[in-house]
Amino acid sequence: MSADGAARRAANLAVVSRYAKAWIAGDQKALVACYHPEFTLHYFGSNPLAGDHVGLQAALATLGEVARRAQRKLLAIVDVSAGLERGIVIARERFSRGELSAELERVLVYAIRDDRLHHCWIYDADQQLVDRFLA
Repeated sequence: MSADGAARRAANLAVVSRYAKAWIAGDQKALVACYHPEFTLHYFGSNPLAGDHVGLQAALATLGEVARRAQRKLLAIVDVSAGLERGIVIARERFSRGELSAELERVLVYAIRDDRLHHCWIYDADQQLVDRFLA
């Protein structure tokens, strides 16, 4: 890997590590500061929140609605890694809704721009279960 490539990878790792640290601490202000103003959230599945949520305010509103519907709670950051073009956070979360409760592993893949999270694609280990929580 070239010196430029190593520097880019290190910079991307620093961005996703800063985000993971803020998430673990529950520091909402620091979390929001990690997002680029043009942040886009790509949410998969067959639920009312699936789709592309373009712009920081739209993405934050969607994340808030997911938290409300699923009563999501971070249990652990399993891993954080980065390459030349993407940063990755693997998180374990608990979702609860009524009598339904589950622990889920989720892979969040980030494109990074200007040292902030620019795009996020969320991959759930059990998308059908997530869809039940978000219905």
